[in-house]
Amino acid sequence: MSNGPERVKKPIVLVGLPGAGKTTVGRRLARRLRLPFADADAEIEAAAGLSVAEIFERFGEAHFRDGERRVIARLIEGPPRVIATGGGAFVNPDTRALILERGIAIWLDGDIALLAERASRSGRRPLLDRADPVRSLQALAELRNPFYAEAHLRIRSDGRHEETVARIVAALGV
Repeated sequence: MSNGPERVKKPIVLVGLPGAGKTTVGRRLARRLRLPFADADAEIEAAAGLSVAEIFERFGEAHFRDGERRVIARLIEGPPRVIATGGGAFVNPDTRALILERGIAIWLDGDIALLAERASRSGRRPLLDRADPVRSLQALAELRNPFYAEAHLRIRSDGRHEETVARIVAALGV
């Protein structure tokens, strides 16, 4: 099978907990499929002129989620691309419905301890308790996994990122 933009008709939207690899895997997947890549958090930061953490701190999570919903709606309406979302984006019912209707939602799922180790490398995770990232992610998983389970595909993101990309490409059949 040929891989490339002619085989992908809808945006591929990566969802999952912090540390699942949505951005890193998304960039590599986009390169592999020869599609554009967009990171919703980076788009929000560029539009606001503030980091995600600063938006949370200054305006609260509800304000951030509203902007996130608008950015994802804009990205998903464009040509097929790979979109990395923030960890909480898919929890919003309007955002989730839009992604499920117009895109291919892929839940990057992984071992909590590994995700915590990955997520802790960045100081940019506003909902991650630095003192106990495993406990933070377990609490987020309990809340969010039922929503992530609605994604079209569930891909393990426990190994190297290239392995995750290969699993996605195989699952998509491209």
